[in-house]
Amino acid sequence: MSYLPERLKPEYTQLLLSFLFGMITENKQKKFREAIAQRTRKLTVVIEDFYQPHNASALLRSCDCFGIQDIHIIENKHQFEVIPDIVRGASKWLTVNRYKNKWESPTPSCLSRLKDQGYFIWGTKPDATDINLEDLAVDQPIAVVFGTEKLGLSDAAISHCDGFLKVPMYGFTESLNVSVCAGIILHHLVWKLKSSEVLWTLSEEEKTDLLIQWAFKVTKNKKELMKSFLKNYPDASLA
Repeated sequence: MSYLPERLKPEYTQLLLSFLFGMITENKQKKFREAIAQRTRKLTVVIEDFYQPHNASALLRSCDCFGIQDIHIIENKHQFEVIPDIVRGASKWLTVNRYKNKWESPTPSCLSRLKDQGYFIWGTKPDATDINLEDLAVDQPIAVVFGTEKLGLSDAAISHCDGFLKVPMYGFTESLNVSVCAGIILHHLVWKLKSSEVLWTLSEEEKTDLLIQWAFKVTKNKKELMKSFLKNYPDASLA
């Protein structure tokens, strides 16, 4: 949107954040500060073509709960949908990237983009032979790909994965519900990240930009607020 920080000179973002925080309660400010301190981009999630909205909703809610900021949604045959009662507003605090192409599968472009950003792509498969979840190293950025219900990862996703992981299971059932599987994997990897020497937190610039976006989400008359800020700081705009 035109009034978000990309239109500002970088040196004015902290001033904008202070201006917006003056419009929200101290309790909300405290919650924002606590949440941003636990956010990470060292781990990201890719959802490939989920067709059951409750699974997508539960997974997004888990991402917010575990502090994973970026989610990548691949829409091949099925449109991404969420159920408000399940997602419980979690999606508005996340950075949701959607990939859709009328003519071809967007899976390769999504996973190639993540590889270019330095992510190691781990696919999830019940029959994976590469590595168990407990043995997965977290010394480089990780993207975990979850495939569509029943059929799992597409051939395109499989061909773009760098490796495959599984959750060890000891019963008669061969697989978990995908949102349950995701919750287990994300909890374990976040715990592992925070127990490691990896710098998993966001940069100060990333924190500021996200806090501004969150503040805009809980204030009213966003365009008017931005106009008011620019009136006070006319040199702040890049426009």
